Amino acid sequence: MERAMTVEERIRRAEEIYERRKRNEGLTIVSEEKKSEKKEKKDIKLLKKIVIQLIICTCIYLVIYTIQNNKYIFSEDFINKVNEIISQDIDFTKLYRDTKNYIMSLFNKQGSQEDNQGQNTNAVEENLNNNGIGGAVEETKQPEETNQETQKNQNLSQEEQDILNVKNTTSFIKPVEGTISSIYGFRDTATGSVPKNHTGTDIASTTGTKIKSATNGQVVLVSEEGDYGKHLKIQIGEVSIIYAHCNNIYVKEGDQITQGQEIAEVGSTGNSTGPHLHFEIRISERTVDPQKILEL
Repeated sequence: MERAMTVEERIRRAEEIYERRKRNEGLTIVSEEKKSEKKEKKDIKLLKKIVIQLIICTCIYLVIYTIQNNKYIFSEDFINKVNEIISQDIDFTKLYRDTKNYIMSLFNKQGSQEDNQGQNTNAVEENLNNNGIGGAVEETKQPEETNQETQKNQNLSQEEQDILNVKNTTSFIKPVEGTISSIYGFRDTATGSVPKNHTGTDIASTTGTKIKSATNGQVVLVSEEGDYGKHLKIQIGEVSIIYAHCNNIYVKEGDQITQGQEIAEVGSTGNSTGPHLHFEIRISERTVDPQKILEL
């Protein structure tokens, strides 16, 4: 027979049951908190993943849009410019020295201006002291600036400076006989394939008309790729001339060219609406208006 439990034993038994239930409830709460924390972390990771995917999709869309709407970025002309810039050796020592000299010249110029102003003020005061308040003061003459021409050039725009430099360093003749069909600069185009910013002057002529070199120089590029079709570039110092949309080219890269030499034929290759010569002049890879350099 089961032994009868005393009051003390019953109380102790009840306390043990209470403590056991209390521990079990605590473990249940901790487990639920851990589950909730794991779910929250999972939701944050999922949100980050969605944001990253949206950013990647946006970048891909922008790249595709750029490729479809801006042919110039991947044109041969642009790639050639990038290659020319990359291929140039940069002398950082010379660059530092030139920058330092330029900054020092600015300080020296400012100091000399202040000295001149001080000298002029002293001269006026001396004249006033010699002649009295009512006396006639002789006008102080400023010394003639030896770099007036340089300062005048600095007041010109970049385009005007480029045109002046081209004219001073290079002699030109008309490359082909024909009619101007499109001028340099921005233009209204009938088709979307023709760039609105025209970097040269178009001279319309019949297919096969001989093109003469407008200058002396060396052939640095002969190509059939890109919007220019069959085209070549002749370099003379910092000035380069491009002859584009040719039907046939007579010279090759590396050839030394003399002014007036026949170098190609008028054609309509590449992105062209008819037979013509695209005549382009650059200095330090900046284009200038050919009609401001020579008569076409």
